[in-house]
Amino acid sequence: MCVKENIEQVRNRIKKAALTANRDPNEISIVAVSKNIPTTKVLEAIDAGITIIGENRVQELVKKYHNIGKKISWHLIGPLQTNKVKYIIDKVDLVHSLDRISLARELNKRAGAIGNKIQVLIQVNMSRETTKSGIYEEDLFTFVEELVNYPNIQVKGLMTIGPHTNDTVAIRECFKRFRDLFEELKAKELDHIDMQYLSMGMTSDFEIAIEEGSNMVRIGRGIFKDK
Repeated sequence: MCVKENIEQVRNRIKKAALTANRDPNEISIVAVSKNIPTTKVLEAIDAGITIIGENRVQELVKKYHNIGKKISWHLIGPLQTNKVKYIIDKVDLVHSLDRISLARELNKRAGAIGNKIQVLIQVNMSRETTKSGIYEEDLFTFVEELVNYPNIQVKGLMTIGPHTNDTVAIRECFKRFRDLFEELKAKELDHIDMQYLSMGMTSDFEIAIEEGSNMVRIGRGIFKDK
């Protein structure tokens, strides 16, 4: 299958999962994850209606940005080192992986230097797997309170990666807890927090994520891999 056909299939799966949960499929954003994908394939996805491209690595994002430009929205979805913030601060519309104060400090400084604000999601390691980045859920509210000191950062929501397992019950429980955490933070109505995006769900588990409330899914293999 080609990229366009893959996207159509993904959209159909999103629609089915959303309707199962009595949700509007149009409220769910697709982030097409282009890690290790050539620019030609990314352009195919854009031509097929994709409006958000997510990159894991700064170097790869910068290279593709220079080839493609601002015709779409760029998201940095992978771990971000503080010394690489300067390369993406004027290019990305959303950073999915804020997980420590040192990174917040650098994002705030670099955004301020160009007279801008940077939109971010806080990454939470719900599965507590050591191979994953993100703060633990019990540290979220303290972390959020500290972010008031960084006025050039706009927190737009939360991101998590589902547990590495084939146990759909465990995956669903993880996503359910994450949705509850999202709603709890949203209910606080903090001035420096605008809880718009609940980013959870990838190629292997995005249907469960949508059924549990995700409104932003990150799809790489499902869009770009040959079937």
